[in-house]
Amino acid sequence: MLDEKLQAYIEGLLPERNGLFAEMEAFARGNHVPIMEPAGMEALLQVLRILKPLRILELGTAIGYSAMRMAEAIPEATVVTIERDEERYRLAKEYFSRGGFENKIHPILGDALEVSDKVSTFAPFDALFIDAAKGQYQKFFSLYEPYLTAGGVLVTDNVLFKGLVYNEQTENKRLAKLAEKIHGYNVWLAAQEAYTTTILPIGDGVAISYKRG
Repeated sequence: MLDEKLQAYIEGLLPERNGLFAEMEAFARGNHVPIMEPAGMEALLQVLRILKPLRILELGTAIGYSAMRMAEAIPEATVVTIERDEERYRLAKEYFSRGGFENKIHPILGDALEVSDKVSTFAPFDALFIDAAKGQYQKFFSLYEPYLTAGGVLVTDNVLFKGLVYNEQTENKRLAKLAEKIHGYNVWLAAQEAYTTTILPIGDGVAISYKRG
């Protein structure tokens, strides 16, 4: 695991989420829906505030939490987000409506590896956020990074995967195999000559990749 005391300290400094965002966080905890951890979320938002993207692509909507946080943080941006689970897609659309984001967030239902043609109609993007099936990260990157503008940023969540990619042992073969895939992605990502990448050890590990101009 990542340093739990350090994570708790960082999260303790973050502003409290209220209203609909707090409700969504509680729903995610109670229903085992994966959403970005608070410190990682704030790091992503800070990068976007600095970059000021006009178009953002997200792979992995879940219930729409990250998409809404991004849309709120960057009011001038349009967010396109992909989700393959129909129930989560439906819930996300309900949250978008309740939050008043229907005109700012465009959800697409389907597997991210199969809907690139639909996504292309919204391209190019200034920012790309990957938070979908972890075993497919490299495929997601390769498929969608051509839609990213030069000078844009690509953010990948969960790249330290509970510490399993670097120093933790597990008897769970599925988790071990997934950790191996994520490690392979990290090594591959760091070697991409068109990008400069750094990994922030916050949340579950956040990779920030800048696309050179």
